[in-house]
Amino acid sequence: MSKMKYYFGVVDYILFAALLFLSAMTGVYFGFRHKLYKKRKREDLKDYLTANRNLKPFPVAMSLIASYVSGVTMLGTPAEIYNFGAQYWIIVVAMTASGAVVAFIYLPVFTKLRVSSSYEYLELRFSRHLRTIASIFFLIDEILFLPTLIYIPSLAFSQVSGIDHHLIGIIACAVCVFYTILGGLRAVVYTDTWQTAIMFVADVVIVIHGVVAVGGFKPIIDIGLEGNRIQAIDFYPSMYTRYNIYVMWIGGFMYWTAFNSVNQTMVQRYLSLPNDKQAKCSVALFTFGVVFFISMCCFAGLLVYTYYHDCDPLTSERIATSDQILPLFVVESAGHLSGMPGLFVAGVFGAGLSSLSVVLNSSSVVILEDLLQGAFRIEIKEERARLISKFIVLGVGIVAYSMVFVIEQLGGIFQVATTLTAINAGTMFGLFSLGMLIPFTNTKGAIVGSISGYIMACIVAFGSNYATTTGLVVAHKLPVSVDGCLEKYDINITSVKEIEYPDESGVFPLFRLAFFWVTPIGFFTVVIVGVITSLITGKTDVKTVDPELISPICQRFLPEEAKNYAGTAVKKIEHKRLLDRIHQSASSVRLSRQPSEARRPR
Repeated sequence: MSKMKYYFGVVDYILFAALLFLSAMTGVYFGFRHKLYKKRKREDLKDYLTANRNLKPFPVAMSLIASYVSGVTMLGTPAEIYNFGAQYWIIVVAMTASGAVVAFIYLPVFTKLRVSSSYEYLELRFSRHLRTIASIFFLIDEILFLPTLIYIPSLAFSQVSGIDHHLIGIIACAVCVFYTILGGLRAVVYTDTWQTAIMFVADVVIVIHGVVAVGGFKPIIDIGLEGNRIQAIDFYPSMYTRYNIYVMWIGGFMYWTAFNSVNQTMVQRYLSLPNDKQAKCSVALFTFGVVFFISMCCFAGLLVYTYYHDCDPLTSERIATSDQILPLFVVESAGHLSGMPGLFVAGVFGAGLSSLSVVLNSSSVVILEDLLQGAFRIEIKEERARLISKFIVLGVGIVAYSMVFVIEQLGGIFQVATTLTAINAGTMFGLFSLGMLIPFTNTKGAIVGSISGYIMACIVAFGSNYATTTGLVVAHKLPVSVDGCLEKYDINITSVKEIEYPDESGVFPLFRLAFFWVTPIGFFTVVIVGVITSLITGKTDVKTVDPELISPICQRFLPEEAKNYAGTAVKKIEHKRLLDRIHQSASSVRLSRQPSEARRPR
């Protein structure tokens, strides 16, 4: 069978263009609907940034899914299953448990306080300096991760269409920035809703077609078992194994909970709902949706292995990286079906655009609320603040696309960006847990603990990356075959090059750890050091702690005297917002008087 190559047809281009057009029109609608409906007032800054806290659970849940699932997930998960087997699939158990922990331990604190951003909590519980530090860590983390959200979908599109990925990247990024600027959080959430729906449809259609293409479920099971892609759960207690039950259920649980409980991109959506009950409903829908989606991506990995079990595309040099294996599968198994490549690329791009818009919107909130107004105490009028938030979105979008050219030159940037995400997630999760779960911890403990946790996580993460990059540690991929390459693709390759695995016994143990342990190490370092430092420097008097700053599961352990301070944090927030409104009103009055005063005779 000769090597076949398919490109986009008219239907495929129409599907992709429709994705971009509908995304842009969503922003236009929410940006100008006050002009369409004369009785509707133009949205104020609060509505632009938080949707006035009156969204519905389902669209918010879809947007939450978009926060986590990106093109990296859609392309990377099947490649992971292809290379290392389906052991990763058991992470869905950790995801389910994580959803319950988020909903009942961390979420109630945010919904009770109604903070403007998750990092405002740190100022209420500890100090303004911690809020600033956390905000800077968040921005560094997100800005380094943003280029992957543009680059990977653009590569997928280029692979199936032949169009330069730089051109596709700038068009997609421009559309995303456009509708985020115009419509604010409402546009982001509702665009995420139907983009997530496209992701689900694309994934399901590809999986159904793949099952048909390989001859049903029996070959998938038989070939998967024969190739060791379908494996029994690994109970061997090793922290060096890439995937086993301990890595997935402890490391995976900690990573998921860290990201979903306190990260601004998630908390901002929780707080767009009217009350705690609807927020919990949204978290439940989000958890179910992500578990389903990750399961579909894992199954797609088994499909891909079944299709290429006798001719590995990477060994036969038909792809450059493992992440390209799913687009190759779509092109070769369904490229002759009009619209199928277009649907697949629309799904990948929908995932990328939705994740990108979420980060753009959250970054504008953090820079405006936490840094300009929080850290630097700059008083900004509402109209000017709205304009600044839009320029922030534009600026972050430009930086994100500019860094695409950097990641092309630095092949290891994906590892670095993902590593920084794990470092930041563990540190922030530990910091918020100190505040919400351990009432006697103080500001000094939180500062020393967070710095120690960040440094420790950096040592482990970058040490692991160094060991991997220099070949001291090599990931143990499962064997592949090229026996069918000549018959299927007319590629004459006789054997797979043997991978030489080095002796890792001389490598520092922390640098050999599986990737998922970075977050738990950062978390426990923050908590342990924070508690010890608080005990040494003088514990916070728990009698004076506002119970609303503590998680509901720990409030029962507070002394009776603490009830006298209940609601003080909320009153502090309300007082600050009242002063802001007074300042805004005074500014408006001064502006309105200026023309009349100018006409008075001297």
